[in-house]
Amino acid sequence: MATGLLESIDRSTQLAGHNRLALLLFRLDERQIFGINVFKVQEVIPRPSLSWLPSSHPLVSGVADIRGRMIPVIDLSRAIGQPSDDRAAHVIVTEYNRSVQGFLVRAVERIIHINVEHVRPPPDGAGEGGYLTAITHYNNELVEIIDVEKVLSDVVGVQAALSDSIRDQAASMGRSRRKVLVVDDSRVARNQVEKTLNQLGIECVLVNDGREALRYLQALAAKDEPINDSLLMMISDVEMPDMDGYRLTTEIRRDERMRDLYVMLHTSLSGVFNNAMVERVGADRFIAKFSADELATGVLDRLKEVALQTA
Repeated sequence: MATGLLESIDRSTQLAGHNRLALLLFRLDERQIFGINVFKVQEVIPRPSLSWLPSSHPLVSGVADIRGRMIPVIDLSRAIGQPSDDRAAHVIVTEYNRSVQGFLVRAVERIIHINVEHVRPPPDGAGEGGYLTAITHYNNELVEIIDVEKVLSDVVGVQAALSDSIRDQAASMGRSRRKVLVVDDSRVARNQVEKTLNQLGIECVLVNDGREALRYLQALAAKDEPINDSLLMMISDVEMPDMDGYRLTTEIRRDERMRDLYVMLHTSLSGVFNNAMVERVGADRFIAKFSADELATGVLDRLKEVALQTA
């Protein structure tokens, strides 16, 4: 399973930038199929021996020695509000937001490739405060895509407070009258970015996916005013339903009314891979999730650039 999975992940990277999404499908019980983004997956292994740590979060089943690294293993059933599964037989080893962790699941099924236009936000109310970031269908079955960033924020939390040096830089520059468009299908991720930018004195416009962001930008452009008069920049995730961040950036660059908008891609995909894609689609910058100081530094650099242009 592990060798085949790694080969499938390698093939899946070729689909990036084509508005395609690769999902690893798995089960936590007999009823429902779940999915997570393949790009976040390092390997799938049989359930290893787990060592319990007295100080660990209740959702952490224990830590495992995986290839010489001690990795926390999270009971994914409990994390999404279901009973713990005694039949959980596999661990999905993932890297999210610069940390490596395992998710305990019952069974791993396959990798699928789907057009993101067939991926939809969860039904009204299902995603707010819940564990879903999107849904899709495969072989006439509903696939629930888990908001892993929310699960991790519940377990380990996220440090959104800025360092004193970054705060001092922001204070010396004053408040910006322009807003920042934040695009991310994860409610937790949107809130993280908003909290960071609010500490800089910057107001955010929050949208859920690339299609919604494009509609918002097109409405601004229709006012026949330079889009940079309204927006300082756009900060966008890459992996989103309906329209991904690469496709969104491409559409922005194709439209002469908004092609000058500064675009920062903000994602937990690998930096090496994204640097190449940033250049290909015409984004201005890539910053890996999630470091409040690094994100804030990227925004401050943009503010300094604008100040020089208007001086």
